[in-house]
Amino acid sequence: MGFWEEDHREIAVAELHKKIKEAFEVFDHEVNNTVDVREIGTIVRSLGCCPREGELHDLIAEVEEEEPTGYVRFEKFLPVMTNVLLERRYRPIPEDILLRAFEVLDPLKRGFLSKEELIKYMTEEGEPFSQEEMEEMLSAAIDPESNTIHYKDYVTMMVIDEN
Repeated sequence: MGFWEEDHREIAVAELHKKIKEAFEVFDHEVNNTVDVREIGTIVRSLGCCPREGELHDLIAEVEEEEPTGYVRFEKFLPVMTNVLLERRYRPIPEDILLRAFEVLDPLKRGFLSKEELIKYMTEEGEPFSQEEMEEMLSAAIDPESNTIHYKDYVTMMVIDEN
């Protein structure tokens, strides 16, 4: 690594540290450089990462305090999250793959799924959604007039802009 590249990397890392600190501080209600462990998923996602549940549990296990449990200190979170971002881990699923997943659930190629179909797939197939996750998704996805999800629109809304 040349001098300029090293300099450039240091600037990039400093910018990441600033983003991570800002995201962490939103949930540091006591202003003591700690957050409730239950906020880590929200913080990680606010930084553009989309870890699966298992990946999130592994990340939490890495940063959670031994005693008292239930808390994460900024000093422990910062280096771990910096590496996650530098390694571009937990990237979001590309739009075309999400769209194909919905199309598989819509064999008639209607361009939409009914609320009932969506609930069935999300609670009976694969890793089931919790009640809370289901309600959150339905409130964002379902068109209240037709009681359907027009999945092309939903996927476009869901996809994180990488820029």
